[in-house]
Amino acid sequence: MKKIIIGSDHAGFRLKEALKPYLEKLGFIVKDAGTYSQESCDYPLIAEYVARQVSKRRFLRGILICKTGIGNSIAANKVSRVRAALCYNIEVARLSRQHNNSNVLVLGADYVKTGIAKRIVGVWLKAKFQGGRHRRRIKQIGVIEKG
Repeated sequence: MKKIIIGSDHAGFRLKEALKPYLEKLGFIVKDAGTYSQESCDYPLIAEYVARQVSKRRFLRGILICKTGIGNSIAANKVSRVRAALCYNIEVARLSRQHNNSNVLVLGADYVKTGIAKRIVGVWLKAKFQGGRHRRRIKQIGVIEKG
């Protein structure tokens, strides 16, 4: 069975909770990495945990949600082999997979309502990496990552 990991800070908690049953309906076993309430928390810790799980290939993909998505994107992209993509619409989500082979989807809860978030997630999960010239560019990112 397919597995996915999802995490949020307090600002993304409601959207995370709305997406979990949707992911299960799509056939995923969902690992909730927190937070577990709307009480204020530090997003970098959750973003790092989700990103490390993806980096270690315990999960092929992850989803992170915070108020704008910016903080989670910055934190997750510090982890080796993670390509976290902040997506606000369906086309960007699809292209983040096709061209960038993103493995962590980041959503900004204040800017993406539940209905469109579900559509973004669905498209992102179905989209396939196109390879070709994009593979070369992903390899170049890996070289940058290694310093």
